[in-house]
This record gives sequence, structure tokens and C-alpha cells, in this order.
Amino acid sequence: MKRFHVHVGVDDLDQNIAFYSSMFGQPPSVVKSDYAKWMLEDPRINFAISNRGLPNGVDHLGFQTETPDELTALRTQTAAAELAHREDGVTTCCYAKSDKYWITDPQGIAWETFHTLDSIPTFSSTEKPASTCCAPALQPPAAQAAAKPVVKAAAKNACC
Repeated sequence: MKRFHVHVGVDDLDQNIAFYSSMFGQPPSVVKSDYAKWMLEDPRINFAISNRGLPNGVDHLGFQTETPDELTALRTQTAAAELAHREDGVTTCCYAKSDKYWITDPQGIAWETFHTLDSIPTFSSTEKPASTCCAPALQPPAAQAAAKPVVKAAAKNACC
């Protein structure tokens, strides 16, 4: 079963942890100095916030899978749409080691599909300045019309 994922950039982590803990009726399952995550069952969502220099608001959306087979099925499904995508493979980010794949919707919103393999003690194994995180800068489909439909990233350092 898949879990919906939302990652939001925030200014004040403590204030937002208090707000979302009240809203969700439970504290986060992960709290770090720059990140917090709730793994909710009702609704089934992986909701994360961070203050790593991202613009405030929704950074990216996605689906977290429980199994590698579910991840493969999602990759096949999104690849059929011939959208720009980035295959990260096994990478580290957001205090986790995951196998992940990115696409961008017509509005330019990044969608991440991933299967979490393990937790790690740092935000990423390749710590970068606070202004870099997560979602790739893929072109939305309207801008892809003149470009190749598939984009593969050389770096394996995306997050969340």
C-alpha cells in the first residue's frame, strides 16, 4: 500500500511542529534541528517540513511505497506518460536512504516516488548548503515539447 507524501518548506520549525502536532493529534515521528516528519495512518500520509532555505510552502509531493515492486510499478506507470523524469536510484536525503524517482507535473510541481530502505543520522550523506534540497529542476510538460522527454540526472544527491 502506498503512502501519500508532502514536503513543505517553513520559516520557523518549532512553531510549525507545534501547529502540525495539534492538527494531526500526535507529535512527529522524526524531529531533527532542520526537519520533522509525521508518518500518519489516518490519513495515510508521510508529511514532512524543513527549514533548509527552501521557499515557504509546498516543495514537492509524492508517493512512498512499502515494497520495491510497488516502486517499480509506479516508475512504469509514470514513464508511460513520457514526462521529464530523473532516476536517482538509491540515494540519501531527509535522514533516510531511499530508492527514488522524480517527475514534474504540468504546473512544474515535482513528484517523488520512493521506497525507504533505512534511516541515516544526517540530512544527506553529502551535506549541502541549506538552499539545496529535494525536488529536481525538471521542466514542466509544456516546456518539454521541444526537448527530449527523458532526463536522467548524473548526481545521486536528491532528498526527501
